[in-house]
Amino acid sequence: MRVVQLMTAPVVAFMALAGLAAPATADTLPRESSHSRHLEVRRDHPDARVPVVVSRSGEAVIDLNASAPGTDWALAGAESAVVSISVDGHYATDLVVSGGQPLHRQLALGHLNAGVHMLRLHFSDERSPAAATSTLVDSLQITTYAPDSPEYLVLRYAPVVYGRSLADLGSPYQNATTDTPLIAWHEIAPAATPGHRILTYSVVWSNEDGGTNTPALMARWGRTTDIEWIYSVEVDEHGSRVAGSDTYQAPNHATLHFSGKYEGDHALLETCTSNNNMCDVVDDPMRFFLSTLQTLPAGQPREYLMDINPWTYEIMAKEMLREHKVEVPSASTPFTPEMSDQRNYLYAVVKKTTQPANTGSSWVGVSLGVRLVSGETIYLSHHVDPTWSISRDLPAATTVELPAGTKADDIAEVSVHRVVVGTDTGATVHVTGINRGFFLGQDYRPQQSFLTWGGDVVLDANNTSAVIWRR
Repeated sequence: MRVVQLMTAPVVAFMALAGLAAPATADTLPRESSHSRHLEVRRDHPDARVPVVVSRSGEAVIDLNASAPGTDWALAGAESAVVSISVDGHYATDLVVSGGQPLHRQLALGHLNAGVHMLRLHFSDERSPAAATSTLVDSLQITTYAPDSPEYLVLRYAPVVYGRSLADLGSPYQNATTDTPLIAWHEIAPAATPGHRILTYSVVWSNEDGGTNTPALMARWGRTTDIEWIYSVEVDEHGSRVAGSDTYQAPNHATLHFSGKYEGDHALLETCTSNNNMCDVVDDPMRFFLSTLQTLPAGQPREYLMDINPWTYEIMAKEMLREHKVEVPSASTPFTPEMSDQRNYLYAVVKKTTQPANTGSSWVGVSLGVRLVSGETIYLSHHVDPTWSISRDLPAATTVELPAGTKADDIAEVSVHRVVVGTDTGATVHVTGINRGFFLGQDYRPQQSFLTWGGDVVLDANNTSAVIWRR
């Protein structure tokens, strides 16, 4: 791993005379620059340019904090500002920035050779909603990962995702206002061939305009973001791609072999459906090259990546508000399946196993129940639809809608319930854990988890529910 180095003092002085930002460093933009705290990228102004020095060739990642004053993901026409980032004139990635508070973002730049490079940040007028005027960037840092570093392999094969431009869903730049890619990560698993490994890459989008409906997303998946694996590739013991091994998640969630173009070793994909599936032919003007350095620890649900990037919940909730997918407060009640304010939900993760495992159109799921200290009503995660119960046996996120204003101290009991879909298969369910439980705060970000439980509660046709936690 190498962090870009400062240039010599004469070069820094020359850049100041030339109107350039000083080179990026390990901590912030240089103190010699007038942008020592903020680099401003403005509409109808010259691009911001930052020279960087790479001491050793490798895959590059850029870290920065970014804000866009006057934008708000909840407001139509003011959702975001878009900054297009290039290196040495090569378009690397777009950055969609929303809100006046700085958010930490991490993006990829691809392979950089040792030497001096010019990083350029351009305010994209045509891609940015009308109300956006500028983006502020600070704490900019570029790190290169050389071939002998463990991170290099993951970054080397990370895909580039082009944007979505479906005619019935908005402009060619629709990811600036809806279903925007937020974060990405990787997972590594052994392949069938000894010494080979499978690299799988996944993305979290702010929502999906097609696919599962909003209330079902909350019940079955515990969020309204869209989380999908997008690309997988097998590498041999030397870290080389096994020819013909790479696949991607295509429309209708099909797994197809990749036959598109590469940029270096990076497969080029495009979001081509309303529920964020991929195609391997790219023609959209927007491009997202998210860092994939984050990974999913064993035993954690995919929503763990949202939990450690709490700002993703805020973006998630604001998109629901702007798209009018939330019940109006005067009509909001936990007794209807429509989604209310997302701050009214308990966000939990359930761990269970089903024997025999669920297959086919008939299956046995689990619903989470909550009783408050103020009464005997049990609020269920699946509401009134059995198909909204949890069928998967991986640690599974879900939510329980509760009356507005409910706090952790208001919860008296948490229970689990066996839910039959179709014909009862006779399956037995072992519920063995609640990994976390929290509410969203006023800022729509997760508050501290207050709910954990471990044990082994058995649900079957004769024992269909059990209380697993009491205050």
